[in-house]
Amino acid sequence: MGKKLENAKSLYLEGIRDGNAREAVTKYTGERYTQHSTGVRDGVEGFVEFFEPFIARNPSRDIRIVRGFEDGQYVFLQAYQNINNGEAQWVTTDFFDTDKNDKILEHWDVIAPYSDSTPSGHTSVDGPTEVTDLDKTEANKEIVRNLIRDGLMRGGNPDNLPKYISSEKYIQHNKEVADGLESFQKLASLPNRPLNYEEIVLLVGQGNFVATLCKANWNDGTTNQDYAQVDIFRLENGRVVEHWDNVEPVPENDVNSGKF
Repeated sequence: MGKKLENAKSLYLEGIRDGNAREAVTKYTGERYTQHSTGVRDGVEGFVEFFEPFIARNPSRDIRIVRGFEDGQYVFLQAYQNINNGEAQWVTTDFFDTDKNDKILEHWDVIAPYSDSTPSGHTSVDGPTEVTDLDKTEANKEIVRNLIRDGLMRGGNPDNLPKYISSEKYIQHNKEVADGLESFQKLASLPNRPLNYEEIVLLVGQGNFVATLCKANWNDGTTNQDYAQVDIFRLENGRVVEHWDNVEPVPENDVNSGKF
C-alpha cells in the first residue's frame, strides 16, 4: 500500500472511527486542506469543528474501507459506515489530492445511504476489491472516459454503451437497477431521460478499477437538481463488468467552495 493511500485511510480511521479528529487531520494533511464535503469548512479547524461534535453524538462508529487505490497524486476510497449500531448506514466515496510528501491537500466526497438489497441481490458495496491488471490502468481510464462522454453525457448516444460495457456480464450495485447491459441501456435510452452527466471533474484509476466524480443534472420536468455523481467501474478485457455509484445533491450555498 502506497503512503498516500495509507494516509487517506488513516485520516478516516484514526480521525473519525477512532475519535482522534484533531490529531489525525493535523498529522495527515499538508500546508492546506481544501474541503468539498458538504457542511465542512476548509482547514484543520473546519475538520475539527465538524467531526468532534459528530464523534460526541455518535459513540458507536463502525467504519470500514471497502476499496481504495492510488493514481499519481490522487487517492480514491469507498467506505461503509454503520453509525450507532444501525441507526444510520452510509456509503462514502472520497477523492484526495496530495502533495510531494503524500500529505492530503484537498478532499471531495459524495455520501449516500447504504442499501443491503438491489434488484439482482447485491448490496451497495459487495463484490471484488483486489486491484489487478496494473498494466491496463491507462487503457481502462480511457474506456471509462469515453463511456461517460459517448453514452451518458447530454447529447451522448446510449447506443454506444456496448462499446464499453460487457454484454455478457454487467453486475450492478445501484439499488434500482438490475444486472445486465440491457437493463442499464434501457434506462439510459429513455426519451428525455432525466439524468444527464455534464462534466467529468475527476477520473482516478488503478488497474481494473476506475472511479469518477462528475457534475450531473436531474430534470424530470418538475424537479431540476444538480448532483455530484460518483461512479466506480471494474473492468475485464477492455469492458466494464461491474458498477457501484453514489449521488448527492449539490447545495446552493455551503461553508466551503462547494462540491467541485
